[in-house]
Amino acid sequence: MLFIGKYNTLTVLRRTSVGLFLGDVEGEEVLLPNKYVTDDMEVDEDVRVFVYKDSEDRPVATTETPKVVRNEFAYLQVKDVNEYGAFLDWGLEKDLFVPFREQNGEMRVGEWYLVYLYLDRKTNRLSASAKIGKFLDNSRLIVDEGDEVDIIIWERTDLGYNVIVNHFHKGLIYENELFRQVNIGDQMKAYVKRVREENKLDISLEKQGYESVEPNAQRILDVLKKEGGFLNLSDNSSPEEIKRRLEMSKKTFKKAIGGLYKQGMIQIQDQGIRLISED
Repeated sequence: MLFIGKYNTLTVLRRTSVGLFLGDVEGEEVLLPNKYVTDDMEVDEDVRVFVYKDSEDRPVATTETPKVVRNEFAYLQVKDVNEYGAFLDWGLEKDLFVPFREQNGEMRVGEWYLVYLYLDRKTNRLSASAKIGKFLDNSRLIVDEGDEVDIIIWERTDLGYNVIVNHFHKGLIYENELFRQVNIGDQMKAYVKRVREENKLDISLEKQGYESVEPNAQRILDVLKKEGGFLNLSDNSSPEEIKRRLEMSKKTFKKAIGGLYKQGMIQIQDQGIRLISED
């Protein structure tokens, strides 16, 4: 069967004046319009395409890359608003529809919103929703403490930032553990720091324990070289200053320079740290 809103690997069945017809093993067909056909596409060969609905509500294939696929989240810009809802730019010819009932407030042209792409079972059409929470599930976890995960910054809270974890779970980065600037919609790698009661997830942008030292040590080396071999940060520097200049906690900074010192790469002085020349 064709998977609407997802990538499909389909077989080229035949050429027509309007494009290539592609099919799956169950006999379903979809048109790949001429504008997306390339010279290397031959009958009986497989092609990977994205399938969605065109303006006449017919399945259509494209080789363009959408900014989001079904059952995932993305930060998208509003292109138009009418009496039925809003329309988002998701990288394809037909804009992505957000009905009013799936908006948290009136969406405005030019503004950006975090949304979820879903298949409306009543209409069998792709739509988006800004009501993020109802699409997240922590009742059964597919992650564990220490796991590397993909996150999207979702919303600011009194404690820090709620984040979307692996397009499935809700997590939290505490404000006092955030050592770099983030914005709503940012996507990045992170780590599950702790699983609390009721499967609540504490998320960190840094690996925990010794594993966090190596990349941060390299960051310190890079800054040292940029600063001419001396960095006026030390054990006496404030956590705020270390965070501002290196985007890491004071605890991580101390571990990292300790490792660099043991490797004979830096000198630790009263006023800062100095890079030892390799010459």
